[in-house]
Amino acid sequence: MALDPENLYEVDSDVPDLTGAVLLHHFDGFMDAGAAGKLLVEHILSSYEHRVVARFDIDQLIDYRSRRPAMIFATDHFEPQPAPELLVHLVHDAAGFPFLLLSGPEPDFRWEGFVAAVLELVERWGVGSAIGFHGIPMRLPHTRPLGVTAHATRSELITGHQPFFSRVEVPGNVAAMLEVRLGEHGHDAIGFAAHVPHYLAQSTHPAAALVLLDTITRTTGLALPSDVLRETARRAGAELQRQVDESEEVSEVVAALERQYDAFTGSERGEQSLLLEEEEIPSADELGAEFEKFLAEQPPK
Repeated sequence: MALDPENLYEVDSDVPDLTGAVLLHHFDGFMDAGAAGKLLVEHILSSYEHRVVARFDIDQLIDYRSRRPAMIFATDHFEPQPAPELLVHLVHDAAGFPFLLLSGPEPDFRWEGFVAAVLELVERWGVGSAIGFHGIPMRLPHTRPLGVTAHATRSELITGHQPFFSRVEVPGNVAAMLEVRLGEHGHDAIGFAAHVPHYLAQSTHPAAALVLLDTITRTTGLALPSDVLRETARRAGAELQRQVDESEEVSEVVAALERQYDAFTGSERGEQSLLLEEEEIPSADELGAEFEKFLAEQPPK
């Protein structure tokens, strides 16, 4: 017997007219290189007025035994800890225009039921489009511009974005399923994946979150100033470059990655690269492993 998806969530009774509003979404648990999606969620919730308008029943969706939320034991008792939450926030951008942000842990159970519940909310509120975002590891140096892989239910929604893959099998995830199901029901859905240097995939990389923010604002027209995130990315980039400059060995690793990246982008433009003929460069995996080792050896800041 199919379970009613309405039983998965509660909605605030005081929700304004949201016809045509954008629904942004990001779920913790799937791939998010550089914590790009997580950083963007944090930036939005710390920068703009917001309140919860829908709350999902986490007990029906999360496998606590696989995730094991942390608990604090203090001397002779357990201290209360915040429970995981999967929420829809109503946010207002810098111009006062409303949009929605769905974020929290990716469900372990009832993916189809959860997607059906989100679809109900989309249709109930008259949402105009849904946009997911996260980071993916790519073989590129941090000194080159970060790209974005875009996908959508209609190609017209991502005009101007160049494809980086033709056909590739990837792990299933709720965000992708949501995009597919929304498209099947005639709704516009888009996904953006920021490219993160693979040796920074396990670190926080604010520059990737900034790329996502800029891409979303261009696509939606939302007024989401990026000054704070841009400054955070600048400081993080300066610290990373300082570490690189202090090591001749690591500087050579970055230079090799730069040559590899430039040769690839040059070949895409139909240019001939003499470098490939004259110099043998280690693979990006080898270079990335060496860089990861270097970063792991740095003292915490």
